Amino acid sequence: MPGRSEARIQRVVDFMHENIGEPLTISDLARVVSFSKFHFTRVFQRVTGMSPGRFLSAIRLEEAKRLLLTTSLKITDISLSVGYTSVGTFSSRFTRSVGLTPTAYRQLHGQASEIHQLPALPSGGVLSGRALQRPADRGGPIYIGLFPGPIPEGRPARCTVLDGPGPFRLDRVPTGSWFVLAHSIAVPIDGVDVAHLHEHRVTIGSVGPLTVSGTTNLGDVALQLRPMRGIDPPVLLALLEVRRGALRAAHRQDLAA
Repeated sequence: MPGRSEARIQRVVDFMHENIGEPLTISDLARVVSFSKFHFTRVFQRVTGMSPGRFLSAIRLEEAKRLLLTTSLKITDISLSVGYTSVGTFSSRFTRSVGLTPTAYRQLHGQASEIHQLPALPSGGVLSGRALQRPADRGGPIYIGLFPGPIPEGRPARCTVLDGPGPFRLDRVPTGSWFVLAHSIAVPIDGVDVAHLHEHRVTIGSVGPLTVSGTTNLGDVALQLRPMRGIDPPVLLALLEVRRGALRAAHRQDLAA
């Protein structure tokens, strides 16, 4: 059973979705749960790991992704429908977070063939550990990326895709403070309509922030995946084709064994 704070924040998140095109303020959101805006901001940050404004921006981009795949609306109209008054601002934020322009995302049906990492350094730290997943939640490849914040968006510092739960290793990690974020969707090997991913079981995991400096070797990181909740921020990166590739490769190996 969710706690009282989580239930209240879920009400706010539902309100965000229901009014996604409106110019919502912190005061508007705080009134949903009868909090002062200062107390509301603290509770929201504690429950979700990010500010209300950052969370709202993420679900607006998530809705834009859905509209790009399921409608023929112009990009200008989509940007307005998710709360952006400037299509230029919308396009730049979408591209930075998703890794594709809105036009490319629509043309590629939401499927990126690769994820561009930050330029690799000649040397750096090593971060290794194990992705853990309950048997009931298994069913698809696990994407693991290293990000500066708690949302998988933009270019990861380093990333990898696992066929399933097990050990992982990220080499040449730049100095800094990083979140290790994991995401998995149970999809059939023949693929799935990207616009209906919400119908499939999604699991996520997060560890961080972790500090890496120089050639630090951080091992034994336990990255526990769990079912995604309504109060978890959406995954904005276009990752489906990357996971499909890993799944197909694992399938070929099984057939050859």
